[in-house]
Amino acid sequence: MNILAFDLGASGGKLFLATIDGERVSIQDIHRFENVSCSMNGALFWDIIAIYKEMNVGIKKAIALTGDQIDSFAIDSFSNDFGFIDKHGTLLTPVRCYRDKRTERHADKIYGKLSREQLYSLSGNQNALFNTLMQLAAMREDGHGFILDNAYKMLFIPDLLIYFLTGRAISEYTLSSVSQMYDFHKDDWCQEILDTYNIPRRLFGRLTKPGTLLGGTQESYNRMLETRGFPVSVVCEHDTASAYLSSPLTTDCALASCGTWALIGTELEHCVITPEGYAANLANEGGYPGHHRLLRNVMGSWFIQETRRYYREHGKDYSFSELGDMAEASEPFRYLFDPDDTMFYDPGNIPVKIQNYCMEHYHSRPETTGEIVRSIYESLAMKFRWTVEQLERASGKILPVINMMGGGSKAGILCQFVANASGKKVIAGPEEATAIGNITVQLIAVGAASTLEEAKMMMAPAVQTKEYLPAHADEWNVQYQRFLKLL
Repeated sequence: MNILAFDLGASGGKLFLATIDGERVSIQDIHRFENVSCSMNGALFWDIIAIYKEMNVGIKKAIALTGDQIDSFAIDSFSNDFGFIDKHGTLLTPVRCYRDKRTERHADKIYGKLSREQLYSLSGNQNALFNTLMQLAAMREDGHGFILDNAYKMLFIPDLLIYFLTGRAISEYTLSSVSQMYDFHKDDWCQEILDTYNIPRRLFGRLTKPGTLLGGTQESYNRMLETRGFPVSVVCEHDTASAYLSSPLTTDCALASCGTWALIGTELEHCVITPEGYAANLANEGGYPGHHRLLRNVMGSWFIQETRRYYREHGKDYSFSELGDMAEASEPFRYLFDPDDTMFYDPGNIPVKIQNYCMEHYHSRPETTGEIVRSIYESLAMKFRWTVEQLERASGKILPVINMMGGGSKAGILCQFVANASGKKVIAGPEEATAIGNITVQLIAVGAASTLEEAKMMMAPAVQTKEYLPAHADEWNVQYQRFLKLL
């Protein structure tokens, strides 16, 4: 059996081919490409056409490798961003990036219609400028409501790509659940929110749960790719939901999907919408049935990605390991900052922004590349600890272990710092957590596994981990108290 998983992140896309032969599972990385947002006339966009083309390049490679025998294909991606189509399936608009400034421009007006607290009580989602609701409401304020009134469907990015393959318009559950328009108690769209912001319910596709076999690719697509076609499955299309399913831990723990964002949370059987959750801005997010997530976004590998990009533009192309080595060699705890300060939200010039933050708070600044990168890793570790403490309070559970998954789990310095800061054991891995979770649910969709537990057992050989134990606890506790004063 050949299963193909497309994992689209905010910095790149990857296609993985999994071959299942009885109890033996092998996964190969068959295609990668960069994904970078583009600023144009003050607005920020994703190049959805380039993404579509690169996805097809990977699919063609899989067709060649398997002799045109793909048994299932599925997509996961970051949440909240979307495109509009007409009744003929034509893409009507470019796809805006969630970091676009339009939501910030209209935030006061949007929150003036329903307060942050009201929105939290209705949706259970964190209040954040990047939410789908904020983007749609900002479109109304920008005078673009005619698009909402006349479009056939609004489709999240994975659902938009699936539509181009199958001609079927769906709204996948895990993506819908984090849109700030979903009611967990009713398991449906929140009509009060839709009515308040004049968002037509008909814009959404059929709500579809992960583990569903959607159907085959359409003939026009098959002719274009010169394939006999293949089934498309619906997985946890929100990449965090997929990543969490890859965790090898089976007891209460904190889970951190470490990509551009670090999504730090824990799994529960139901949503927790409380004043404590609102105060900490903890998000309730849907997952595979029985795997509800309570979590918080922390700006993650974004800092390192943007730092590398900054230095590359200035003629220095550092690898991730080189940056880590320079950080290790630098003096500890010179500069701490809040990774979630709004000054770091927009792309560009991250090292300069960190220096400006430090000048404001310390009247001095990190000068070397190593000092800057060390301040990033130490500050992230401190924010990880703070977030886990908020989760423990809100959930009423002690979370003795942190499982760091995804690309960020390769950064040994970050994993060790998180262990030191939190005083908890850190299990790092799997590295390709999102793809593993994607493939795991596809096994259920196609009937190769009857339960999630069975599917995870089949995927277990692909899950590689490394353990980090806390050290220098006294010093890190002292510095944590210093960090708290910055929040």
